[in-house]
Amino acid sequence: MIQKTLISSSAYTGVKKRTYERLINTALEALEQGCELTITELADKSGISRATAYRYFPTQSALITAVVESSLEPIFSWRSKKQNADERIHDFLAFAFPQMLKHEGALRAALRVSLQQWATERASLSPLTEKFVRGNRKEILSTVLLPLKAELPDELYDKVIYSISIIYGSEIFMVLKDIWRLDDQSVISLSQWIAKAIINQAKQDASKI
Repeated sequence: MIQKTLISSSAYTGVKKRTYERLINTALEALEQGCELTITELADKSGISRATAYRYFPTQSALITAVVESSLEPIFSWRSKKQNADERIHDFLAFAFPQMLKHEGALRAALRVSLQQWATERASLSPLTEKFVRGNRKEILSTVLLPLKAELPDELYDKVIYSISIIYGSEIFMVLKDIWRLDDQSVISLSQWIAKAIINQAKQDASKI
């Protein structure tokens, strides 16, 4: 997932809002088809001046971040009234993964950018001045799994968060879909099973302390 740092469409009104959404929708459509766009190509494809496009998205990282945030907005606002952590994570994954799979192209593009930046930074041996940051899953999972905080010691609670963060994210697509050829529903069901197993193991460990 992506750390939310950019201005969203809600910050704009009128013509600016329509321009922003046109750029986002054009980029999203291209990414879903497996295409990559420079800001210049995005401007040309959208019928918007290049100078205007660069004002909204000065870098490729800024564009990808905005597209991912826009496509996953429903996930950011998801809340559960249930107090049982097992039920909360089961319901959350059932809600979040269809939204992620709907925009799989954009999420895979985000992974490509992240890997490319890692390679560039490693090769140059110097930090990038503008970096694509992925980290919203920390905040989201901390909210979903909050009931566990009172049930588990801090060390075990952290292990649960770390472990489930591995299966909640677009990285799971590369393993379960690309390698194992599972369909979308199987990906969702398996992620729920793994999350349940992680929580049960943590509770068992806590009972022995």
